[in-house]
Amino acid sequence: MHPLIETRGLSRHFPSGDGVVKALDGVDVTIHPGEFVAAMGPSGSGKSTFLNLVGCLDQPTQGTYRLAGEEVGSLSPERLAEVRGERIGFVFQSFHLLPREDALANVMMPMMYRGIPPRLRRERAEMALERVGLRERMRHTPSQLSGGQQQRVAIARALVCGPELILADEPTGALDSRTGLEIMALFQALNRAGVSILCVTHDADVAAFAGRTLRFRDGRLVDDDRHLPVDAAAMAGVPFA
Repeated sequence: MHPLIETRGLSRHFPSGDGVVKALDGVDVTIHPGEFVAAMGPSGSGKSTFLNLVGCLDQPTQGTYRLAGEEVGSLSPERLAEVRGERIGFVFQSFHLLPREDALANVMMPMMYRGIPPRLRRERAEMALERVGLRERMRHTPSQLSGGQQQRVAIARALVCGPELILADEPTGALDSRTGLEIMALFQALNRAGVSILCVTHDADVAAFAGRTLRFRDGRLVDDDRHLPVDAAAMAGVPFA
């Protein structure tokens, strides 16, 4: 089986005046299917640039990136968009939900762009919302949902097309501590069910819920630590299994 993520010498440099800013500089990482990995570091460390490259939102200046065995670092913008839609689900700090649409419509949205028939879109969206514990809230708009419920809708939207990888960018940053624990417990439950997750965070407490932490500093990977994850469900007292 191919690694899910494999980078070699991955770099992203930007011109700045008479010099060059090395936002990411020569990163070698291998992540296998089924892993829950946190990418951690302060602002300017390179973790967000790494996320953008892994998420096919940007292309490297140097080096290679393979996603499930396919070299994607030099693909055309059109093919990159296809890869994002087919293989990657995104969860953001600010949820990015359509304010006038209910939870069901928000989760159905990615499937519209893939030409999935309406009846199947609805069935899959209902299943995804049930999976994140929101079956009774699927007809609520974002303004009728709490922050934690909105983030669950965003997670359901990321899951609904069956991606190989979920990328979560500071997924608890807009939430209170208790709700953040519940969201991390949900991520852990999804990971135990086989979902691969890469979570970008600046918070060591959030990184502790992953089984592996990549630490970035000044554009370089400075540490790759595997550890026993903290049980978020036990801390939050929620019934995710």
